[in-house]
Amino acid sequence: MSAALFSALSLPTLGQAFGLRASTGDFMTLPVSTPQRRLPLARRAGLALALLLAAVAAQAALPIQHWTQPSGARVALVESPAIPMLDVQIDFDAGSRRDPARQAGLASVSALMSARGVQAHGSAPAFDENALSEAWADLGASFGGSASSDRLTFGLRTLTEPDLLDRAVALAARQLAEPALPEAVWRRERERLVASLKEEDTRPGTQAAKAFARAVYGDHPYGYEMSAATLATIQVSDLRSYLKRSVRACDARVSLVGAVNREQADALVSRLLALLPAGPCQPQPAVPQVAPLTQAETLSLPFDSAQAHVFIGQPGIRRADPDYFALLVGNYILGGGGFVSRLTSEVREKRGLSYSVYSYFAPGLHAGAFTIGLQTRPDQAAEAVKVAREVLSRYVAEGPTEAELKAAKDNLVGGFALRIDSNKKLLDNVANMALHELPWDYLDTWTQQVDKVSVQDIRAAFERHVQPDRLVTVTVGARP
Repeated sequence: MSAALFSALSLPTLGQAFGLRASTGDFMTLPVSTPQRRLPLARRAGLALALLLAAVAAQAALPIQHWTQPSGARVALVESPAIPMLDVQIDFDAGSRRDPARQAGLASVSALMSARGVQAHGSAPAFDENALSEAWADLGASFGGSASSDRLTFGLRTLTEPDLLDRAVALAARQLAEPALPEAVWRRERERLVASLKEEDTRPGTQAAKAFARAVYGDHPYGYEMSAATLATIQVSDLRSYLKRSVRACDARVSLVGAVNREQADALVSRLLALLPAGPCQPQPAVPQVAPLTQAETLSLPFDSAQAHVFIGQPGIRRADPDYFALLVGNYILGGGGFVSRLTSEVREKRGLSYSVYSYFAPGLHAGAFTIGLQTRPDQAAEAVKVAREVLSRYVAEGPTEAELKAAKDNLVGGFALRIDSNKKLLDNVANMALHELPWDYLDTWTQQVDKVSVQDIRAAFERHVQPDRLVTVTVGARP
């Protein structure tokens, strides 16, 4: 299963309805609708004060310190001394976009296996997976890896009490550089994954998402699909080779948010990466961009299901595209704003064809998909698709109204504080700024970027990036 597909399958239906994205921290904000009349007066006052303070804080410049270590590792730090905790994210130029086609899933399973034990190092003993888990529990800390479409990520969360912090960093450095990768454990995990894939394939949503990814991405790695066949080709030697060529200090982008200063952060990062091979390294090979679609494609797959699952879309944009903010605001109006979006109004409210309908862009290092999704009664699928496509075509041709634009801006700007109201959310944002090489004042200027979007900007951006006559339409479980 590709990381892009995994994100699509993992996204909760309600989150999809509001245009959320699971793959990055830079997503479309869920509208806030708190039923205040049910809250006690004192609690309402406290909530209002908290939101006010958060909004004020959001307008202040966010002090992101950044530098490059001699190893080549790039570091970004936000000091947050209020709580004695530290969150660290280490990203490498890897992820599923670098999987060989015949070994789709290699990045994800390599990240998974990195937590299944560590080798002995000097006087430090080897840990099997149980001992490693207990060691982290004893520290009250956590460390683990994951892979998305664009990166291989390791995350550390720990208290900053000196002794605990030192031990957590030392253990994380070992797990990062010296995973045990036991053969028996890999065989067990592979069997578990194959069983999970078989179970997922019994769901119509899985079938729809897989067919959609194949049609949108073609032979690009974003569309690769982890399967029993690709897992069967992966041996422990492949895991070891992948981690060796991917986990390199010179490629590391390290983001930290927590109760440490720059000097402490620099020393900590050096220790985290100390066991990795030293010296300069060759750049990773280039990955081709996603090819645009040349024609429309309609796929209707049979499936005995109570609901028909529908995906409509095409390749969208890279995150670095200058039209990002115009499309962010424009998509909120189209299908990312939940019950106030055009798609919801036309498909759900006026015609009762679906409880929820949504749209979103999934920009990455390559053009992630623009997607419209919905579920409907099998006998209504054709009509729901027709209405959704008509709404999109009209929106691309005409753009939003000034009233729609003002309402979207008010909601997005008003909800901005919720994007950075925890260390974890700050970390997600800083790591994404580093990955996509966004300006370091990105969060400081976010509301201004949203506010300056015009109706003309949205119309021009949609005309450039969305072609209603070249859409992929996938329906699973529809009936005549």
